[in-house]
Amino acid sequence: MTATAEQFTVRHRETLDRALQAIRERAFWTPYPEMPKAYGEQAAADGKAAYDGYLGGPFPLTQPGTDELVGAEKSPYGLDLGVTYPHPDLDVLLPAMQAAMPQWRDAGPDARATVLIEALARLNARTNEIAHAVHHTSGQAFGMAFQAGGPHAQDRGLEAVAYAYAAQTAQVAAAEWEKPQGPKPALKMAKKFTAVPRGIGLVIGCNTFPTWNSYPGLFASLATGNAVVVKPHPNAILPLAITVAVLRDTLAEAGFDPNLVALAVEKPGEGLAKVLATRPEVRVIDYTGSTEFGQWLERNAPQAVVYTEKAGINTVIVDSVADDYKGMLGNLAFSFSLYSGQMCTTPQNIFVPRDGITVAGEHKSFDDFASDLAGAVEKLLGDDARANALLGAVCNAGVSERLKQAESVGKTVLASRTVANPEYPDAQVRTPLIAAIDAADTAVYTGEWFGPISFLIAADSTDAAIETFRKTVSEHGAITASVYSTDDDVIAKTEDAALDAGVNLSVNLTGGVYVNQSAAFSDFHATGANPAANSALSDLAYVANRFRVVQSRRHI
Repeated sequence: MTATAEQFTVRHRETLDRALQAIRERAFWTPYPEMPKAYGEQAAADGKAAYDGYLGGPFPLTQPGTDELVGAEKSPYGLDLGVTYPHPDLDVLLPAMQAAMPQWRDAGPDARATVLIEALARLNARTNEIAHAVHHTSGQAFGMAFQAGGPHAQDRGLEAVAYAYAAQTAQVAAAEWEKPQGPKPALKMAKKFTAVPRGIGLVIGCNTFPTWNSYPGLFASLATGNAVVVKPHPNAILPLAITVAVLRDTLAEAGFDPNLVALAVEKPGEGLAKVLATRPEVRVIDYTGSTEFGQWLERNAPQAVVYTEKAGINTVIVDSVADDYKGMLGNLAFSFSLYSGQMCTTPQNIFVPRDGITVAGEHKSFDDFASDLAGAVEKLLGDDARANALLGAVCNAGVSERLKQAESVGKTVLASRTVANPEYPDAQVRTPLIAAIDAADTAVYTGEWFGPISFLIAADSTDAAIETFRKTVSEHGAITASVYSTDDDVIAKTEDAALDAGVNLSVNLTGGVYVNQSAAFSDFHATGANPAANSALSDLAYVANRFRVVQSRRHI
């Protein structure tokens, strides 16, 4: 270990220990503040200036095997970023990455973890810069881009480092073995156990959450000794380019080969993710995105361990409400609206008994509830400035096409409207659409309608809704589920169905916690127990298959 790496170990040992405590206790903890004021008065201006400095030129990143510069990101807010990035010659880049791994492997779990925590601290200091990059590549409103793209993503990265460290240190690094032989001298051996990486990891970034969805796999693979090549979504390169640059600088300063991390940006139509995924050097793959490509990876990359988060149909069951009906409506309205529903956790299917529900002891019909829910969304988004701050911008044409298609499905309870953004007149900002359909319309609600689209589904009864929830999530997957009920028996039945379907459940959310939000170190994101994802962020299963323990032994 170099002197600088030792300094990082001393500097960050307390953070590592606290993260290890947090994943055991599951209580609230974060070392990365989510409020902009915590970063100092000058941080916002410096971050904006750093972001502006990237625009219209080559990104400052030098790595082996660059054969040309590519990139054509256009902000969902209507601006061309004009940044270009290295395009890789894989026959040069991948061998250089392989050559970097032995030293990183030999450094051990402690050095790897604390060097990566240093990198996370440096990324945290540049949160404002990263927030602008996320804002203009994903379409997230700036406030959300700051939190989700910065500290919340960094939390998930640190969480993965903690789990990786825990898995690698579950057994001792060395031991003396002694077997009695009766009157003969005992057999004695010295044994050494080394966590050995699988190979090169591939992180395939997504458009909507380029850092939040990429950091877990990126840091888990690095912490377990693997090199990692990052292949960003073509529309969301800059946030991950900044990340790669920070990691390379940190590794070099610590005395390690910076080629442990590299960026791989594709040419238009190149399909670089498929090319990389089938390279024999790539032994771990992390992917977030469509079900179709996730399944392709699972089928066509047999040499690699593949972690996927795909599409799901997130479900809400409404049975009865106590005294905070307004809070429940507001909570759902916010969950539908946040980032225009472009989240893998946004509720899509809301099951309500066709005979209505009980609210504070009084009956409300299905239509009454539909009207009240639509009214809550309209109230939340009635002011255009507030609407822009919640909705952000639609990130791709597919969302707009689905919105148009949904206009002809069922009975429109709440029509989607376009919100003008005075700062970015070319941005497409859309409010949620809610359509009422029947539980018999399975062809509609068993597919994912990614975007600000939700279905209010009339069920024969709450029990029928629970059974449909159990079946549809088991067959089609979901990341989140929620139930509203004053009946403990209904809640118990829904919890049982959620266990059967393998989906995380929220109960009676009315306050400042929303079903489409999860807190690192406490909430598991996905479970790996239904078709929406084959892993959870993060648990031991997420990290343990990224390395193997290899032993050597000798007689004493």
